[in-house]
Amino acid sequence: MEIKKLPKNKFPKALLEIPQPPEDLWIIGELPPENLIYLCIVGSRKFTSYGREACEKIIAGLKSYPIVIVSGLAMGIDAIAHKKALSVGLKVLVFPGSGLSREAMYPKTNAKLAEEIIKNGGCLISEFEPEFKATLWGFGKRNRLMAGISKATLIIEAEERSGTLITARLTTEYNRDLLVVPGSIFSPNSKGTNRLLHQGATPVTCAEDVLEALGFELDKDEKKQAKLFFDLLPEEKIVMEILRNPTSRDDLIRAIKMPTPTANALLSVMEIKGLIKEEMGEIRVSF
Repeated sequence: MEIKKLPKNKFPKALLEIPQPPEDLWIIGELPPENLIYLCIVGSRKFTSYGREACEKIIAGLKSYPIVIVSGLAMGIDAIAHKKALSVGLKVLVFPGSGLSREAMYPKTNAKLAEEIIKNGGCLISEFEPEFKATLWGFGKRNRLMAGISKATLIIEAEERSGTLITARLTTEYNRDLLVVPGSIFSPNSKGTNRLLHQGATPVTCAEDVLEALGFELDKDEKKQAKLFFDLLPEEKIVMEILRNPTSRDDLIRAIKMPTPTANALLSVMEIKGLIKEEMGEIRVSF
């Protein structure tokens, strides 16, 4: 992977507006167009299943919008956000907490993910010299670039003492929007995020909330659909995934891999809820 030094006239304009703009920037890959909207997504390395599901479902709902997902390549929510963004065709921009050389890149466990990002038209970018190895102070420094380049930052799970909260603070200092997924009051992973909500961050419960915060105008049907998807039961989500294309009842039941009576009961409940409908021998999503 070729490392290039960006000329200053090619720096993202948003990074020149923050109080401490970078002196130098190195890049692997290509910067996404600046007319796209940049969304930073960060969260706990020690994520829960709730955090993973929230992250993946929200990003899935951003599919086909002109959005770039920005994060830091860390284990946990960062990596989940990158992977899901790639799977739905969104551009990805990464700020590692290290230089960009193969020897310095951190964490090593996400090296293959970094390669996938580049292959799919994204980039890795750093203000550190290519051979700079990750340090604790380096992570805090790079967080300002993640917050600075983005129109908004979305926080998904953060403990009471978390590096994620540095990004949250910088987001508000830079006059960007701070979005937060609420968490369980019983989970240590939600202490930081719930405190941010108490301090006035915008709560996010579905992709639609994020789209509205980023300035997209959505009609009422889109809002209803997004909230319905977020509130689906796990088995209902499986059905909706299968029904990306209309399917016969027999084929659907085989794909669900449930006993036929259980599957039929599930489909009946979903039809009552208005989630699916059966027409001309095929079951399809009803909206």
